[in-house]
Amino acid sequence: MAEKILTTEYSEEMQRSFVDYSMSVITARAIPDARDGLKPVQRRVLYDMSELHLGHDKPHRKSARIVGDTMGKYHPHGDSSIYDTLVVMSQAFKKGMALVDGHGNFGSIEGDGAAAMRYTEARLEKFTEEVYLKDLDKTVDFVPNYDETEKEPEVLPVRVPNLLINGAEGIAVGMSTSIPPHNLGEVIDAVRAYIADPEITTEELMRYLPGPDFPTGGIISNKKELLEIYETGVGKIKLRGRLEVELGRRKSDKDKLIIREIPYTMIGAGINKFLMDVADLVESKKLPDVTDISNQSNKEGIRIVLELRKDADVEKIKNILYKKTKLEDTFGVNMLAIVDGRPETLNLRGILKNYLDFQYKNNTRKYQVLLEKELGRKEVQEGLIAACDAIDLIIAVLRGARNLKDAKACLTTGDTSKIKFRTPGFEEDAKQLHFTDRQATAILEMRLYKLIGLEILALKKEYEETLAKIKEYEKILGSKDAMDRVILDDLAAIQQEFAMIRMTDIEDSKEAVYEEAPMEVQEVVFVMDRFGYCKLLDRGTYDRNKETADGENAYVAVCMNTDKLCIFTDSGFMHQLKVADIPFGKLRDKGTPIENISKYDGRKERILYLGGLEELMGKKLIFATEQGLVKQVPMEEFITNNRTVASTKLTDGDKLATVRPASDGDAVLQTVNGYFLRFAVEEITEMKKNSRGVRGMKLEKNDLVEHLYLVGEDQVITYKKKEIQLNRLRVAKRDGKGVKARV
Repeated sequence: MAEKILTTEYSEEMQRSFVDYSMSVITARAIPDARDGLKPVQRRVLYDMSELHLGHDKPHRKSARIVGDTMGKYHPHGDSSIYDTLVVMSQAFKKGMALVDGHGNFGSIEGDGAAAMRYTEARLEKFTEEVYLKDLDKTVDFVPNYDETEKEPEVLPVRVPNLLINGAEGIAVGMSTSIPPHNLGEVIDAVRAYIADPEITTEELMRYLPGPDFPTGGIISNKKELLEIYETGVGKIKLRGRLEVELGRRKSDKDKLIIREIPYTMIGAGINKFLMDVADLVESKKLPDVTDISNQSNKEGIRIVLELRKDADVEKIKNILYKKTKLEDTFGVNMLAIVDGRPETLNLRGILKNYLDFQYKNNTRKYQVLLEKELGRKEVQEGLIAACDAIDLIIAVLRGARNLKDAKACLTTGDTSKIKFRTPGFEEDAKQLHFTDRQATAILEMRLYKLIGLEILALKKEYEETLAKIKEYEKILGSKDAMDRVILDDLAAIQQEFAMIRMTDIEDSKEAVYEEAPMEVQEVVFVMDRFGYCKLLDRGTYDRNKETADGENAYVAVCMNTDKLCIFTDSGFMHQLKVADIPFGKLRDKGTPIENISKYDGRKERILYLGGLEELMGKKLIFATEQGLVKQVPMEEFITNNRTVASTKLTDGDKLATVRPASDGDAVLQTVNGYFLRFAVEEITEMKKNSRGVRGMKLEKNDLVEHLYLVGEDQVITYKKKEIQLNRLRVAKRDGKGVKARV
């Protein structure tokens, strides 16, 4: 085996393997092909459905059947990816043109998932059959499937620029694609213009294709930026939902603000998130003119209703909704597709060029196949017509032949050596016969009724039609203008049958302007119980109920509503949240779980100290770990915009035991086994937050530091039910063993 061992550089092998993996993901999974605009899994699902004969006029078939057949024959990557693809291709609210006709629960625009594949059924849409799968056998190459037991199309012969019409989304390794959907009719108009003038500019093309057309409608509000997006293939499209005012019919009726169309990016959980955001704005008094919110959407479409107070400022409400919610959002465009086996970012002209190159290639192959077929028919028809004109001779040859082989040889070569003519006079004429092999076969298979006069006339008429078709096909194959005309006529027929009106308006909207009223600065009290439910109390309420509030809550901190709350935990992290993000509550309110508004996780860590950032500024914090390490850290080290940062560096298996603001005087370390060490705070070294610290105490085996006390603040502590006065402990030096308490 030694001679079969290959020695290679590890880094080079890893680099090569990663590149191979990356390209596999890019080309074979995540990024669509520029020719048909489909990813491999989409192409395979549609092809398999055509193989199962699931046409638009056929009964629906169980989705599980389609998924299983696709996975077994063409796409062995798991059933969930195949079914998800089937579901998305059936959702008209996600695609410019739905490709699959789903029957059953295929999800909703509000984010409801599809039912399991065993419950749903599907078949192809008519649009898919006629535009995506027609002439499959005449146009594209077929390649072996994953185990070389079947053949599958390399691409589908899609007759429209599907990359634009249905768009694409995909995340590969190191790159992604995001192409918005467009209007079928407008895309076809743009193709016409490109065929008429291949040098047409992007700006001129946009007269026909002004921008994306999202199935959810809405408004594109940055029209002036679309030209650059279509010239470069990248950019950001600003989307807005459509708002309309519905006035109350009677005096008692309230005016309503109705949202009937949402940004495309809000599909799914975005609608519920929007409703929650509006509710938060109402609760925080930023939308005081909204009295009620309801989602009245149904299968007919979106209808979100905001009831308004009398004389409400509608424009102000619109601006707040656009500024503070996802009713205005951005769609990131990156028109990346596979071109000649490699990923390439395409602009609008690039997409149309690749599409037309593909169409020229497909139509060339198609008409070559049709031409060869008609030439074959012409050959046969000429033979049959000639045979009808010399039918007596043909019959004489057939009657004189001993077998089919001899008869065919005579018809093709004039060999009469094995023919015994029963009627004299035909032998010399038979020697002149020179039918082709195909013609001879057709003559030998011809039925006698074809000799009827009308049948002969029909044969000659068919021959004339065949000659006309041959002339037409040769013209198409020999002339680019004729080929263009075929493509244009094809597109016109598709446009007439399947085009729909535009859903999305395109304009240059004014920037939504909303200036928040400055927050009234006030002192508040943060309280949190032992279960992690927190709230803010105003200072007056807390002062009146201080004894109750302190008794019911594990953590209490007085701070300003403009401050940030810093939470230090035993896992060595500092979690930070804005006080303004903490909901106000009444004394008896349960409050909000702190995990919902911060990254603190009460199941994995324990709070050691919390306090307001402003109060702590200029101070130092003392850290003590269970393994006896201590340090002082200036609070300025923790100024950050991050919600969570590491507050210290811990060795393996160590945890923080205490975090607290430093003060002058002495510190006392107490261990689990009852050892106490008192030393001056100034002996604790000041360090950065990412340091471990210095040893504060020598620990016995299996002992851990449990607390660090400050003598000036903690006069008396209780250890195992015995009171210990800290100021009576002997003052020693840091890094000592301490004294054991007598209990």
